[in-house]
Amino acid sequence: MDEAKMEQMRSMLNKLEDIKNSQESIIDKINHVITDLFQNPDKELEKAMEVAHQNSSDNVDAIREIIEEYEIRINQEEIRE
Repeated sequence: MDEAKMEQMRSMLNKLEDIKNSQESIIDKINHVITDLFQNPDKELEKAMEVAHQNSSDNVDAIREIIEEYEIRINQEEIRE
């Protein structure tokens, strides 16, 4: 595979890592809201934050899997060179 294609794949990997990091940041922010809700309870907001937290966690897991699979593909291509 040519170097331009490998650079493109590495760039895509960096973007995937950025997406994962953004999702993890969202989880942190949701956790701050959940913590604040201990002092000012709101059952509806608590339930919504629990759902948002679970969805974000699922996204992080899915993106992490994608990253691992993509890294394997990149490594395989590098070995072929």
